[in-house]
Amino acid sequence: MSRLLIFGPGYTARHVAAALAPRGWSITMVGRDGIGDAGAAIAAATHILSTVPPDGDADPVLARHGDALAQAPAGWIGYLSSTGVYGDSGGAWVDESAPIGGGRRTARSAADAAWRALHPETRIFRLPGIYGPGRSALDRVAAGQAHRIALPGQIFSRIHVADIASALVASMDRGPAGIYNIADDLPAPQNAVVEYACALLGRPLPPLLTLGQAGLSPAARAFYAESRRVANGRAKRLLGWRPAFPDYRAGLRALSAITSPASVSSPPAAGSALQR
Repeated sequence: MSRLLIFGPGYTARHVAAALAPRGWSITMVGRDGIGDAGAAIAAATHILSTVPPDGDADPVLARHGDALAQAPAGWIGYLSSTGVYGDSGGAWVDESAPIGGGRRTARSAADAAWRALHPETRIFRLPGIYGPGRSALDRVAAGQAHRIALPGQIFSRIHVADIASALVASMDRGPAGIYNIADDLPAPQNAVVEYACALLGRPLPPLLTLGQAGLSPAARAFYAESRRVANGRAKRLLGWRPAFPDYRAGLRALSAITSPASVSSPPAAGSALQR
């Protein structure tokens, strides 16, 4: 039996587990309080996935189990990183060969590098903004929390959570260890995403504000300090993966079909979750 150990039972991890459940996998999820007691689970796992971001300057999973993970018998180890490790590219395309560590996420870059060097079977999945059921521009528009910021030329990549899950499953089925950008095919301005969500919900557009007028949190302001397009060709070539939602329009249309404005819940605050 395939046995998957997941550090961090968060939003993305739950979708990965749901994608594997029909295959009869044994799946163990370990939260913050259980990280220290995961030694036996590491030794028993055929596959290991960490979705846990750094805590301060340290990766809590590596800090507790780095040696055990380096010697783990698992044939597949995955780490969910961030395309934020590339920093600002001025809107240019970045692929997995681009240097990391020059942006605002220095701790994430250090963790990315540490996981990459940990084990010969490690796969690093660098993810842009994640959206999906209960966590999308539709939810922010319905909750009155969406912003349109006047920053011409700013562009971002994003990925539907179901496409993250399918990429990880594809990697478990085939493809070498290494680094993979998991992003959709159409980087786009955040304003375009908000405007399309408003159209789907029949809501008026939020006012167009300057960054100073928007009253954003420091984490949200930092998001707007970078601009990049994320290339996903390596995952397509080596994993045979294709996003089911190749652009934000397809993703939001699918979400709008299952979500009514009255039932939309407020999204979590930026930086509030332990894991992705």
